[in-house]
Amino acid sequence: MISLIIADDHPVVRAGVRAMLEAEGNLRVVAEIGHGAEIDPTVARHCHETDLLLLDARMPGLEPIAAVRALSVSAPELKVLVLSSYDESEYVTGLLHAGARGYILKDEPRATLIAAIRTVADGDMYLSPKVAGVYVRHQRQRATERDRLLTLTERELEVLRLVGAGYDNQAIGAALTISYETVKHHLRNIYGKLGLTNRYQAIVFAFRNRLVASE
Repeated sequence: MISLIIADDHPVVRAGVRAMLEAEGNLRVVAEIGHGAEIDPTVARHCHETDLLLLDARMPGLEPIAAVRALSVSAPELKVLVLSSYDESEYVTGLLHAGARGYILKDEPRATLIAAIRTVADGDMYLSPKVAGVYVRHQRQRATERDRLLTLTERELEVLRLVGAGYDNQAIGAALTISYETVKHHLRNIYGKLGLTNRYQAIVFAFRNRLVASE
């Protein structure tokens, strides 16, 4: 018997998923969660009898990556399987790196959900074919970006980190004791080497490649 907690802010979705799972005979729902603030107390109350948390990662009151990371510490035996409508590469990768053991989409067949639950409960990872494609493309992009990062000088890396941290050109110059024009020169080199066209893209690049710590 596999015991689960369902976390989704839509009551109709929770009811439908619960009925689907319990019809299998060897899947048991021990609790339901409708708001992000309920996750920690519900998991604490039921963790001794729960194998898996089926998590809709976009719920009110929930910062999903931080929540999954916290659960990996507070309830390390609990496996988290994300069931989501969203397949953005940063979202998928962030949740998997935080500790989620699987990720599938809500528009996939019932058989995919059941297979994912059983696989994750057994201790293995599960990515549905749709999500696996997203993850592989993201990893390839990251590899390409890491190669581009190697072309930057140490000074250019320092400038890029400060751009990612929200510094303007004048503040970067003051922090690194270089002139305003020198900062602009470094930025032109950074944009050219990384294939970027503006400051916003540089900020995103810095965060995506962990040059800047996210809060």
